[in-house]
Amino acid sequence: MAAAPLAAQPAPARMAPPGEPPPRELLGLQLRGALGAIAARTPGVVGIAVADLTSGERFTVNETYAFPQGSAIKIPILVELFRQAEAGRVPLEERVAVRTADQVGGTGVAQWFGDGTSLLSWRDLATLMIVLSDNTATNLLIDRLGMASVNATMASLGAGDVRLQRQMIRPLASARGEENVATPAGALTVLERLHRCALPMSRARCDALRRILEIPKDGPLPASVPAGVKVAWKPGSVEGVETAWGIVALPGRPYALAVMTTYGDAAPGQQAIRAVADAAYEHFRRVARASGYGVRVPLSLADSLRVPPP
Repeated sequence: MAAAPLAAQPAPARMAPPGEPPPRELLGLQLRGALGAIAARTPGVVGIAVADLTSGERFTVNETYAFPQGSAIKIPILVELFRQAEAGRVPLEERVAVRTADQVGGTGVAQWFGDGTSLLSWRDLATLMIVLSDNTATNLLIDRLGMASVNATMASLGAGDVRLQRQMIRPLASARGEENVATPAGALTVLERLHRCALPMSRARCDALRRILEIPKDGPLPASVPAGVKVAWKPGSVEGVETAWGIVALPGRPYALAVMTTYGDAAPGQQAIRAVADAAYEHFRRVARASGYGVRVPLSLADSLRVPPP
């Protein structure tokens, strides 16, 4: 009896025509194109780094250039405060007097305090530094922690191009080129480590640090996402410069971004940051809960299929 012929096997399904990337990759190319277009149309120079905190994929423009940071440099100062607290060098609840000699202008409220009439803990000063961008509080922290220590910690984290080189409101030092700088890539490395809690401190301190950054602040990053999505972020601004670092806890697809502009003006710089934030949210909301074919599935199932970042 002759053997029955084997049934023809169906050809494996293709995600894309030969030589073309699959749909997920095409979606990534769309985001890269959008970021490049934002940088190209914005007056001045723009640097961008966006990271998928699930897969580790990065989307970047001019990510290795050093940009002045304005108040965004206060995130590295916050990291160093909690590192030294972990090491027992700075008790977070230790109180310090705010004196007239320490007060500087710009943002914040501590510049209006009486001479030595207020005692604030290092934790409270850090909260003022992040939430109100208080420059007096920032300078007190820099004096206590040391600029060299902040920079050494950044280097140990693989972000040596993030450098604190002067205190806040020091126009002469700024004119000499003693600027606080970072690259978008370096800032993103710090944010990725914060998300994973891959910092020289306990999980509890890492979570406490992040909660300070998540205290609500108006601005382009939180404005780009639905209400209720937590955003741990810090903006920065000096004349000619606009910056923002942030982690967006989008359910199903958290992401981080660092946007920096220089040689520009305030309004176009802020518009560029908002445009990048909008483009990133549009990308990650499509990827969240999606299978490899783009079908949206329940979040619990999507979580079980996640690939951890490298």
